[in-house]
Amino acid sequence: MRVPPYAVLAIAIVAEVIATSALRASNGFSKLLPSAVVVLGYGVAFYCLSLTLRSIPVGIVYAVWSGAGIVLITLVAMALYRQMPDLPAMIGLGLIISGVAVLNLFSKMEAH
Repeated sequence: MRVPPYAVLAIAIVAEVIATSALRASNGFSKLLPSAVVVLGYGVAFYCLSLTLRSIPVGIVYAVWSGAGIVLITLVAMALYRQMPDLPAMIGLGLIISGVAVLNLFSKMEAH
C-alpha cells in the first residue's frame, strides 16, 4: 500500500511540532528524554519531508510544512505555556494560512 504524499507530509509536520515542543523541555539539551524526543522527532520529520519531495514540488512542501508548523506550534504554546498571541501575531498567522492556501489552490508548479 502506498501512503499518499500529503499524509507523509502530515506525519512530517506532526513530528516537527512534537520535536519543537520538546526543545523547550530539553532545557538546552540538558535533559535526556526531551532531548531524545527532539532528535527523533526532527529525524522523522526530515525523513518524511524528503519522501514528499518525490511527488510534490519543494516550494509547496516547504510552504505547507513551515506554515502548518508555525500555526500548530503557536497552538501548542498557547495550550502548554499560556503564550497568547496578540493581534499582530494573529494577523500574521492568518496571512501565513492564506499564503499556503493560495499556493495549494492556484499554483501550477509540478514535481520533476
